[in-house]
Amino acid sequence: MFPVQQMIGSDLVQRLSATSRLASPDYLAAARLVLESLLRRPDCLAGVALSRKSGGYARTLLFGDDQLSLWAMVWDAGARTSIHDHHCSCCFGVLTGALTEIEFSAVDEATAVMTSQAVRTAGHIACMLPTGPNLHQVVNECPGEAISLHIYGYDHTARASSVHREYRLATH
Repeated sequence: MFPVQQMIGSDLVQRLSATSRLASPDYLAAARLVLESLLRRPDCLAGVALSRKSGGYARTLLFGDDQLSLWAMVWDAGARTSIHDHHCSCCFGVLTGALTEIEFSAVDEATAVMTSQAVRTAGHIACMLPTGPNLHQVVNECPGEAISLHIYGYDHTARASSVHREYRLATH
């Protein structure tokens, strides 16, 4: 049993796993419940050896099965993802700190334009199905570390990442 199952309850994790096969609003609701349960406990990662990367971000697997994976991501100051979309559902919640999420619209299969930007603070939850729109970039623009929790609808043993495609910023 993964420690996260003990923290939030095995039943909730099993329900999430079962609904992940649906890729539907029911799955997103179950993922939101799991994230809400975890975010209500600021100490939910106590005792978990989190990976860290100086100047970047690092992922630590908290739970995974053949349908989904739950990760803790630690963001150093200045860390940023590429502009990307996902091949699977993507739900995330900010546990500590603040992250800037920049949303984009694809121009073609290689370039994108920015459409919006918002600062996501502790407690924020976002859930997206792979049908989109889910083209974004996440950045830690704050001077300190941030930690977020991510639930992806994919088998972490079959794929290395939830990223489907990376994009460049279109220049006009």
